[in-house]
Amino acid sequence: MVAVGALSAACGTDARTAPGPSASGTAPAAPAKAAPDKPAAPAKAAPAPRRFAGQPVEIGHGPRGRPDVALTFHGNGDPAIAKAVLAEAERAGARVTVLAIGTWLDAHPEMARRILDGGHELGNHTRRHLAINAMSEEEAYAEITGCADRLKRLTGSIGTWFRPSQTQYATPLVRKLAQRAGYPHVLSYDVDSLDFTSPGAAAVVRTVIGTIQGGSVVSLHFGYADTVDAMPPLLDELARRKLRAVTTTELLTP
Repeated sequence: MVAVGALSAACGTDARTAPGPSASGTAPAAPAKAAPDKPAAPAKAAPAPRRFAGQPVEIGHGPRGRPDVALTFHGNGDPAIAKAVLAEAERAGARVTVLAIGTWLDAHPEMARRILDGGHELGNHTRRHLAINAMSEEEAYAEITGCADRLKRLTGSIGTWFRPSQTQYATPLVRKLAQRAGYPHVLSYDVDSLDFTSPGAAAVVRTVIGTIQGGSVVSLHFGYADTVDAMPPLLDELARRKLRAVTTTELLTP
């Protein structure tokens, strides 16, 4: 079959011009108009925060009698490392919770959808990751809502959880401000992996496994190669102990 463009050239006609009347004197039928493109469907809004009955404002762990744990990651650093961590989790069938920093989302907005599309959940870790407990009420509230606004713009939700920056526990003021911003709970943790100190993958695994138990919430970080390397042996050890890595929402859902 000869291509249309080639045939036009061979006949000395320009394919961009409409042909004239035929030999019979009848003008050829006008080409049918192409159907207009349908607008792309909007992305499904991400889950919103929810209140868990019987849980305190600041949650440090889930039910101890269940074989579930939550691996939570501070969202910052090289997106390639973040994607590698997510890939390792998905390879093992694990789901995680990412608390993203607002300036990181500004620099890498595509990461919000990557996290959600992988079946994970996405939350708020303040706008700039400063020492929020030391801030004035106005400054602290701006840090919380600054990140919430970015999440809402990117995903349709302010995020499922809020975690204060540069601290394990929020002050009463920060807890109150988080609730004002729309987060019924503040998410803390009971296991600190210390991966941000770059101690080596084996040390990260030892630290987590040495203290983790059913219901634990583990603090980890994107942006560190040790964390990527620690993921396979950590997930293997959780499986050996019959502990399942789930999102924080799943951890707390009866």
